[in-house]
Amino acid sequence: MMKFAGFAVCYCLVILSLGCLGRIQETETVICYARALTPCLPAIENGSPPTELCCQKAREQEPCFCTFMKDPQFRKYFEGPNARKTVEACGLKWPNC
Repeated sequence: MMKFAGFAVCYCLVILSLGCLGRIQETETVICYARALTPCLPAIENGSPPTELCCQKAREQEPCFCTFMKDPQFRKYFEGPNARKTVEACGLKWPNC
């Protein structure tokens, strides 16, 4: 009986640990910060190839692209053809907002 009780306690601890881990992953969110894309300005404004830093920041902010496109302050940066080229050159898909 003692072995079963020890096993049951261990089993419950494992299940609880996995449940907590799942919650941690679900609560991770991206902080949308358009100015983080500043390294991409030369590529967006002039059509030059994006730098690795630009692509890194674009990957981080990708979930926020539609939010930025709807913001009048930042929309202008996403309306030109170079924005799409920059996003795609970084290996990302252009958002369908």
